[in-house]
Amino acid sequence: MKQLVFATNNSHKLEEVKSMVQLDYRIVSLSEIGCFDEIPETEPTLEGNALLKAQYIFDKYKMNCFADDTGLEIEALDGRPGVYSARYAGSDCIAANNIDKVLKEMQYFENRKACFRTVIALIIDGNSHFFEGKVEGHILRSPSGLKGFGYDPIFMPIGYSGSFAELSPDIKNQISHRALAVKNLINHLNH
Repeated sequence: MKQLVFATNNSHKLEEVKSMVQLDYRIVSLSEIGCFDEIPETEPTLEGNALLKAQYIFDKYKMNCFADDTGLEIEALDGRPGVYSARYAGSDCIAANNIDKVLKEMQYFENRKACFRTVIALIIDGNSHFFEGKVEGHILRSPSGLKGFGYDPIFMPIGYSGSFAELSPDIKNQISHRALAVKNLINHLNH
């Protein structure tokens, strides 16, 4: 079985992706390869940050790997928080701080349209490939649900009556932005 490093320290993301990958690859975490480095995310785009993280691991450990970057893009906020989603309320913030900041900024907007977008950068034998997943929805006026992580309690995908934090992990893993990007990654790895 081939190994593929997922360049993340986010245990939620790692479990989500491991549950989706059913192929000849064993997904390993950064801690499993002994990497405890804080990999910088200094690029102005999701694509740039994903590639930056994957390239860092490939260059340092010479292992095939992939990394993702995800952003919540809100139409009324001109695409914010976008690439800054994880640290929107500050570099040491927690998810609740980010949610509070978004809800404060959104309080006077009727337009609640938003999308979650994930970009995966894969490096295999030095060659880079990109895969994207996107799910459309809208921002709720207050958090709802206890499952999920990040902005899940305030994002309701189109066609559903609950937030990502109210959906079962099985359903979320079928429809989420990360799930769609991972499906595109898996299709590529299977060919």
